[in-house]
Amino acid sequence: MRNKAKLRKGKKAAEIKDYDDFDTTGMIDSNRPLDLEALGFKLPERAPTEVVSIRLPSELLNQLRSIGSQRDIPYQALIKLYLAEAVERKQRPTR
Repeated sequence: MRNKAKLRKGKKAAEIKDYDDFDTTGMIDSNRPLDLEALGFKLPERAPTEVVSIRLPSELLNQLRSIGSQRDIPYQALIKLYLAEAVERKQRPTR
C-alpha cells in the first residue's frame, strides 16, 4: 500500500516538474477565455455561510466557551449547533 502511495507521489512530482520545465502558455487561447462553468465548476447562488456580528453578554459567551471546551467543540460551532436545534424545535408542529 505504501509503495502505491510513493508511486503516486512520485508521478505527481514528475508531473509538476514537467510544468516547471515546459512553457505551457501556447496551450492557452486568449481569444477564448474559459470561465468556471467551462471548467466544470459551478458556484452556488449564495455563499453557504454568512458573517454576522452579534453582541452577547460576557457571562453567556464565557459559558459557551466553557461548554465548547468541555466537549472539544469550537464555541462558534457550538453556537451554530444550539441555534439550529432551537430553530428546529420552533418549526415542529405543536400538538
